[in-house]
Amino acid sequence: MVSKTTSNHKTVGVIGAGSFGTAIANILAEKNHVILYVRTKERAEEIKATGKSADQELNPNIEISNDLETIGNRCEVIFPIIPSANFRSMIKDLSPFLKPYHILIHGTKGFDINVSRSKINSRNKLSREHIRTMSEVILEETSVVRVGCLAGPNLAKEISQHKPAATVVASRFEEVIKTGQSLLKSDRFLIYGSQDLIGIELCGILKNIIAVGAGTVAGLELGENSRSLFISRGLVEMVHIGKALGGNAQAFLGLAGVGDLIATSTSGLSRNYTVGYRLAKGESIGHIIESMEEVAEGVKTIEIIHELAQTYQVRCPITETLFRIIKEEMTVDDAHKYLMKFPFRAEIEIPD
Repeated sequence: MVSKTTSNHKTVGVIGAGSFGTAIANILAEKNHVILYVRTKERAEEIKATGKSADQELNPNIEISNDLETIGNRCEVIFPIIPSANFRSMIKDLSPFLKPYHILIHGTKGFDINVSRSKINSRNKLSREHIRTMSEVILEETSVVRVGCLAGPNLAKEISQHKPAATVVASRFEEVIKTGQSLLKSDRFLIYGSQDLIGIELCGILKNIIAVGAGTVAGLELGENSRSLFISRGLVEMVHIGKALGGNAQAFLGLAGVGDLIATSTSGLSRNYTVGYRLAKGESIGHIIESMEEVAEGVKTIEIIHELAQTYQVRCPITETLFRIIKEEMTVDDAHKYLMKFPFRAEIEIPD
């Protein structure tokens, strides 16, 4: 039996029962009744029977459902937290049950490609018009106007262990930011706000590339000096890519940028870091991806940014090198020797 809450908030929806989705659902359930959506009836029944999702005990205020109509009809505020590859199809399925009054705050750090790859050729190169952040997908596919995102150093396992953490709720609407803060803020989970929605989304997406690379540094046992060098050069690369895609430097220097970058580039709890570490230990990218329980968005992002960098003529040596590694055109060891000799550009320039 689900216990009643004393919150003034209505029922809140979370779509996606992965590690981060479950962690957010548990935080929300401390003050609210939550409906956690899972894709299949079989998975829903399993979670109901065990009281656990993604190895996390579920708060009794969480109700399990595999019906998107239930989420749309009963929840005014919804947190979609699923892999980018499935995001648009899920939003299309959810769309008939959404109204302009809904608020959607996603927690997905990846790109959607909204054009067939077969249509992209030498004359029609991949560009910003071909890719979407998840907030842009929501706006394209639904009648929802009030959209936001979560981004920051949010390693799900640490959140589930009630360790202190913080995140950024970004939206063009102050109401969305305040709603996210009201629902999520606690003594151990701080919530900052930003109206730079696209900039904050780009931070969360691009840091995954550098996290993969930082994992290779650790896997080769090159030391902390080397990893710090790599991360700092990676931040510069993130800023230059981000600016080419419509972001700004300031976003990358905050919690959702450098904060998230540090967490995911130094922890074995990070899926993207783990991919890099395993690559350095000699595993193939195919085997790594196949064996992982949850998606590491960085691999897909490396391929997308590699193409975009060529379109916009932005030199991205770390992304280019990681692309060659995952395509098995270069070994991890040779890649680091190459990067040590590369004439990296100047530091980040911040306008007055």
